[in-house]
Amino acid sequence: MRVATSAASDRLASAAAPLDWKIIEPRTGLLPVGLGEVWRYRELLYFFIWRDVKVRYKQTALGALWVILQPLCAMLIFTVVFGYFSKIPSDGLPYAAFAFTGLLPWTYFAQAVTRGGGSLVASSDLVKKVYFPRLIVPLAAVISPLVDFFISFFAMAALMMWFGIAPTSSIAVLPLFILLSMMTALSVSLWLSALNVKYRDVGHIIPFAVQLLMFASPVVYPASIVPDSWRFLYALNPMVAVIEGFRWALLGKGSLDHAMLSMSVAIVGALTCLGVWYFKRAERTFADII
Repeated sequence: MRVATSAASDRLASAAAPLDWKIIEPRTGLLPVGLGEVWRYRELLYFFIWRDVKVRYKQTALGALWVILQPLCAMLIFTVVFGYFSKIPSDGLPYAAFAFTGLLPWTYFAQAVTRGGGSLVASSDLVKKVYFPRLIVPLAAVISPLVDFFISFFAMAALMMWFGIAPTSSIAVLPLFILLSMMTALSVSLWLSALNVKYRDVGHIIPFAVQLLMFASPVVYPASIVPDSWRFLYALNPMVAVIEGFRWALLGKGSLDHAMLSMSVAIVGALTCLGVWYFKRAERTFADII
């Protein structure tokens, strides 16, 4: 009887003891990025990236070959339609190499924005039940397509060998344009992913908008054919400088437009800062409305 009484007393005492609550509050400040918190959850970021890569190639017969086949098929179609029939200039380059060099950064950007824009909604179960920095979700969606991007370089190297195009010293700055394309995709994904949580129409608009934006970028035509009166408006698209920079760095043709590049870097920097600010502000309500 004493044992029962003692056990009951212990249960009452534990029930009466105050609970150890941990209150999670939104960060304050002009730019509440919380990069230190993202770094502490870096293993979760690696897991999300690895999960996206595995899901993409799971139960596929050709596996990573799809990464090369997709831009190659698009290159062949563009070469026939725009290079052979429409006779669109290619700045003195073989049109196949010209088109594929533009498709490299564009395909990455399209995949990163499409995945990043819908990443939060796709991970809604985790967002509602588990706490972690939500910034990790679109960040992982933007990083994972880099695997496809680097695999596609094997096809690019083969094309350059086929047409006898040797890389020049300008290839040393190619990593900077890769970084710029990644930051461009991230800046857009931050806005779209946060907006998609509240307005699901955004998820339907993204594929259509990406298709339209491709024709506003010098993928199938050179930027040199754009009239001077339109060049400032044209340069507001950061992918213009990215694609032109890729062609200059890889193929060594033409000259780099430093004014356009500087404008693109400034636009991407502003979009990224404002995107992080809006994302962190909207993050407070993700779990409630997702």
